[in-house]
Amino acid sequence: MHISPSQNHQLATVHCNLPLIWVCFFLRTKALTMVIAGQFPHLTFAFGLMGNIISFLVFLSPLPTFHKIYKKKSTEGFQSLPYAVALFSAMLWIYYALLKGNTLLLITINSVGIVIETFYLCVFVFYAPKKARMESLKLIILFIVIGFGLIVLMTQFLLKSAQQRGVVVGWICLVFSLCVFVAPLGVVRQVIKTKSVEYMPILLSVALTISAVMWFFYGLLLGDFNIAIPNTLGFTFGIIQIILYMMYKNKKQVTDAKTTEYTEKTREVNEHESRGPEVRDQNIIDMVKLNISVSADEKVPNPQDVAVVRTPVVANHTVEVPA
Repeated sequence: MHISPSQNHQLATVHCNLPLIWVCFFLRTKALTMVIAGQFPHLTFAFGLMGNIISFLVFLSPLPTFHKIYKKKSTEGFQSLPYAVALFSAMLWIYYALLKGNTLLLITINSVGIVIETFYLCVFVFYAPKKARMESLKLIILFIVIGFGLIVLMTQFLLKSAQQRGVVVGWICLVFSLCVFVAPLGVVRQVIKTKSVEYMPILLSVALTISAVMWFFYGLLLGDFNIAIPNTLGFTFGIIQIILYMMYKNKKQVTDAKTTEYTEKTREVNEHESRGPEVRDQNIIDMVKLNISVSADEKVPNPQDVAVVRTPVVANHTVEVPA
């Protein structure tokens, strides 16, 4: 799909106005939760159950990564930060649910999340080299021991009633979830800059978007804006990612086709190297032309004008934990 300058301008305008749009939606959602809270118990349970199922699948999404780590007996370039953040988030939401009450479906999915994320971190620490292992242990201590421990101690000793604790912890969960949902902005910026969806796992983006919708309606019907509000941002960024994927997916396919053609040409040069200098020189010229074409599509400078085959870079999984 060709993106005109006017479309790019419209996209940039929408992106700039997102904070104002979201604040207005925040206020309207908070008011709406107060109006319809508790009026549709069966519908609330249905959305919560669907949220549990989808969130469970999202929790399992890094399994291919850890299967690769297990087979290679090394964590290679993967990072443990997403899993430490996911574990901290799950523990925080369980603590909030216990203080709030009447949020069984919030407890069930985050309990499962704690087990899964703990397993991921154990596998990561076991196979990580010494430096990465120490960094992972520092993250675990920072988020779980210090971060979560301080939140529990301070709310238990400084606040007198469970209702006050629930309000404070709810706001902490809300702010932290907003920070987690803002994380895809880096991917969005990279997609717009490179005009390639190579770094965007579309299936995970769709799953997170649907999950955000389920948890938004669960929080809305339950009358809990701490659950509903963060997922409005998750839904918004999920839709943006899907739109960007539809806009730039053909661009990636064209580039991949040219890269494949260039690779085949390289193989042809190797096969026909013994046929004489004229054939070899012509093939090398064709290779350089194809390489320049691929470099132009990817907007990657090639000052030496040499033929280099680029292998695709696979981005790490980023686990986002819904409310």
